[in-house]
Amino acid sequence: MVTDLALYDIANVAGVAADLSHCNTPVRVSAHTGPEELEAALTGAELVIIPAGVPRKPGMTRDDLFNINAGIVKSLAEGIAKYCPSAIVNIISNPVNSTVPITCEVMKKAGVYDPKKIMGVTTLDIVRANTFVAEAKGLDVKDVNVPVIGGHAGETILPLLSQTTPSVSLEDEEAASLTTRIQNAGTEVVEAKAGAGSATLSMAYAAARMAESVLLAKAGEKVIECTYTESTMVPDLPYFSSQVVLGPEGIAEFLPLGDLSPAEQDGLEKMKPLLTKNIAAGVEFASNN
Repeated sequence: MVTDLALYDIANVAGVAADLSHCNTPVRVSAHTGPEELEAALTGAELVIIPAGVPRKPGMTRDDLFNINAGIVKSLAEGIAKYCPSAIVNIISNPVNSTVPITCEVMKKAGVYDPKKIMGVTTLDIVRANTFVAEAKGLDVKDVNVPVIGGHAGETILPLLSQTTPSVSLEDEEAASLTTRIQNAGTEVVEAKAGAGSATLSMAYAAARMAESVLLAKAGEKVIECTYTESTMVPDLPYFSSQVVLGPEGIAEFLPLGDLSPAEQDGLEKMKPLLTKNIAAGVEFASNN
């Protein structure tokens, strides 16, 4: 599915590219360092994945990363708008709740915005939910799917445990405990690393899954994933993560949220002020910078 892989960063790209180029695949790997090489990295791209930025450290929230990562994402979005405006964009850089609106506003300003193509990667929340539910209920994790809606930070992460496939029976207390763990799983990793970074390996796995899904959909397969994007699924929340059908041009269809349990409905209401604030911060940053 991949013919060319262009790596871009402000430093230390050549070594990573050399390392990857030794993998026994037909993919051509190229290295691009610094703003003067951004055009070469992006020109002709069909899928752009943005994991750029600084990681969380103990005591930090994803919002604490905003001032640094927002500027990085904005500059990359400007490059995408200029050099590969028709590319599908997968945004990993935190806080995703804000960096996706930043990217969309940049594309709008450039006159090349296509809402089907800008996707915040919340896949790690689904990966974690699937893993934790499988462990709790003794299931094979490859058979488990838990939709996760909302956003990608704290209480905005809402696993729909009542819609788990296969269906599982959870007492209210167990469901609440699992929900809290899924919401705080990133902090669990940050604290375990004790200042040495945040989730990297599990994030890479989730990013690869989302990228593969996008590429399979571009090749004509029907693929369902959750993604954080411009949405009308929930009134007053212009950006929201939910299940979508991916197609050759990006998001082809939004799937209904389905029936939420009382606890999940309560969680949806509770997330609204924080998610609204995160969205507004992104829009405001893009407008003022």
